Amino acid sequence: MEQTPRDATPNLFLISILNFISFLDTTILIPIIALYATTLNIGPGTIGFIIGLYSVVNSPTNLFSGRLIDRIGYRIPLLIGMAGSAACMFGYSLVKLPFQLGLVRALHGFFGGTKSPSMMTAFSAKADEQGRGRTMAFYGMSIAFANLAGFGMSGAIVTSAGYPVLFYIGTGILAAGTLISFLLPKLKTVTEKAPRLAPRQVFHRIGGLLKRKGLVLSFAAVFAQYFTFGGIVTLLPLYVKGLGMDAFRVGMLLTVYTVIFIAFQVPSGILSDKLGRKRLVYAGLALGTIALVLLPRMTGFATLAVVMGVYGAAFGMLFPSVSALVVDHAAPEERGLASGVFHALVTAGVAIGAPILGGFGSVFGLNVGLAVTPAILVVVLVIGLFFLRGSPETPLETGASA
Repeated sequence: MEQTPRDATPNLFLISILNFISFLDTTILIPIIALYATTLNIGPGTIGFIIGLYSVVNSPTNLFSGRLIDRIGYRIPLLIGMAGSAACMFGYSLVKLPFQLGLVRALHGFFGGTKSPSMMTAFSAKADEQGRGRTMAFYGMSIAFANLAGFGMSGAIVTSAGYPVLFYIGTGILAAGTLISFLLPKLKTVTEKAPRLAPRQVFHRIGGLLKRKGLVLSFAAVFAQYFTFGGIVTLLPLYVKGLGMDAFRVGMLLTVYTVIFIAFQVPSGILSDKLGRKRLVYAGLALGTIALVLLPRMTGFATLAVVMGVYGAAFGMLFPSVSALVVDHAAPEERGLASGVFHALVTAGVAIGAPILGGFGSVFGLNVGLAVTPAILVVVLVIGLFFLRGSPETPLETGASA
């Protein structure tokens, strides 16, 4: 018997849990991976190279796994990504030499690049059944909860029990995620319209997505969002330390950002469905610019916390709309590839923003580095307001399936 579309649609709570798990492994590593590398007697330059291997491998993998998802659906790539990431987490506990850590890091980036587009495609399938902005808000919210939990648990576990225990816990959580992934619908959520393409044709398709006016704002805004975030996580700890505050205060500031980001997801997603995506994107870009302009002018913990809360609100407004734009303006048979491009830009944003803005801070001072951080948000805002004014607001005007 042929299943109905409802039968093939994933449960929103289930995919939110899976999305939380799929991002947790990277977030628990962010605070400690450099410190772990020092236990292997690795120098700072090599540590930076090894950490960056994740992004180097992850970005192209997002693109090609996205295309695979369009052909076979999101379930199998997600299972591969979950199981492979679990193996990598266990692999971190076994490494003894720098090249071994680099190999595990590269493999982790590969398997991470199969998880992210799979999860976004699963949410986009659910979004067709109900409000897209609201549904994609749960997507962003589950990522933010993973950040909150990962940042909070990693340092505490390493301090109390050591690095191997953290890696074992990460392995167990991802193994559980692999088993839970079997509960997802077996039917593809894509149509049979996605043809087989040679690698050159895939790049041609990617170029077409990058030129599509309905997607340009989404891709540009999410890249800008994570470009600035890369600068913040690089410069904020140093700036706060210069004010005489400890690492605990840095963690609290990032926690304030994350909590407010989570709180704004669903309300802004609902507003996005009612008022349109562009208004929420522009409001988020403008508010983020204001927050980052004010940040280097703040010298007390309370005022820094307020500004980081505003920064969290800005991107809590932005994220549901930019992810819903992908659902709006990519046809079902190309949403995997569009999701791959989206997540490749997320990874690239952090990977490029951190060294560039960190370099500004190193050469010109931390205040200057923080001051130039919002420039890219202004650029995207100007592009949206003045060069994308005629871009379609609804999927019906793009020819993409709703």
